[in-house]
Amino acid sequence: MTDPFDIRKLQAAEWFRTLRDEIVAAFEALESRLSGDAAGHFEVTPTTRPGGGGGLMSVMREGTVFEKVGVNVSTVHGTLGEKARQAMAARGVPGMERDPRFWASGISLVAHMRNPHTPAVHMNTRMFWTPGAWWFGGGADLNPCIEYAEDTAAFHTALQAACDGHDPAYYSRFKAWADEYFFIPHRNRARGVGGIFYDDLNSGDWEADFAFTRSVGRAFLPAFLPVTERRLGTPTTEEDRETQLRHRGLYAEYNLVYDRGTRFGLETGHNADAVLMSLPPVAKWY
Repeated sequence: MTDPFDIRKLQAAEWFRTLRDEIVAAFEALESRLSGDAAGHFEVTPTTRPGGGGGLMSVMREGTVFEKVGVNVSTVHGTLGEKARQAMAARGVPGMERDPRFWASGISLVAHMRNPHTPAVHMNTRMFWTPGAWWFGGGADLNPCIEYAEDTAAFHTALQAACDGHDPAYYSRFKAWADEYFFIPHRNRARGVGGIFYDDLNSGDWEADFAFTRSVGRAFLPAFLPVTERRLGTPTTEEDRETQLRHRGLYAEYNLVYDRGTRFGLETGHNADAVLMSLPPVAKWY
């Protein structure tokens, strides 16, 4: 029997791959244009999940603009293990005990920049399906080690425009969710300056929720590239670099201890290198 969601799954997976291609091309062009290095390209590695599915891990390292940036896309499926099943049941996903099959597709991006004045950034969007439920999730957040208020405002303005095109309540709701989600309890501080975060988005209208998720993805480059280009030429000091590396320590702590996507990827057996792609290339702790 054909799953009525098969076409929708295909549409979602194709969109995440298209978005990945657009972002990779834009980042390669930025690196080449501003560094003068025509060899500034992503290293692309296919990934597989033993239980079913796989994707592409794309990483560019040691650039003039990007010290490390990864853009991953994946489409995986199979049966959830007991730990992941319990986590889903705890979130209110119905039918996990009867039928623990799942399908998930998405894009995940993290950029750690060379210049300490240029903020790191994270973005992901995804679709998740089980026989009893489906939903979208994702968002984007800015992580400067040296904050500039105008950069924070510009980033949030771009994300708000994406939200307002679908529901005027989305931005305030998803901004507050990001502020709560990207918080490091053991440090009693935020990971960065926020953005938007949403999960379990199922309004009952798949087309509308998918359209919103596409808008979030499309908003990323206009939100991030102008901020990046504005700071790339800012002179830096050794103290700036130390500040950057210590802030990266916060990022690593958060992703290893709290991040829901990291836990899910490892618990479901996805390629560990791809799951941990988000970690910075160099970090320091006090």
